[in-house]
Amino acid sequence: MTSLVRTVTFDARDPYQLAGFWLQVFGVERPDDDHPGEPYAAVPTPTVKLLFEQNDDARVVKNRVHLDLEPDIPRDQEIERLLALGATLAEDRREPDGKGWAVLRDPEGNEFCVLRSLPERATNP
Repeated sequence: MTSLVRTVTFDARDPYQLAGFWLQVFGVERPDDDHPGEPYAAVPTPTVKLLFEQNDDARVVKNRVHLDLEPDIPRDQEIERLLALGATLAEDRREPDGKGWAVLRDPEGNEFCVLRSLPERATNP
């Protein structure tokens, strides 16, 4: 017997607002039952649901779990798109040969990585 990941849950000061950022990242619609001021907000991605749960505690250390995003456009274009949505660049691990990744933070400081797209990996393994 095995298990599947149904939801990845993040603490958030403002679940509705933070979910709004991630809805744009994944290009999906907000569920009809999510409303401002509620303690939970969801982001239904094609592979797993992200859930943002009200928690007013300050984030004080690096995430113990983070998302690795594989864009369907070139990595650097995706990074620029995410920065325009409100992400910030935390650490640039891109290498001169095109390999590597970038560590970004969402508007509440949660870290996530942006990897190379599948076509980029195919042309430069």
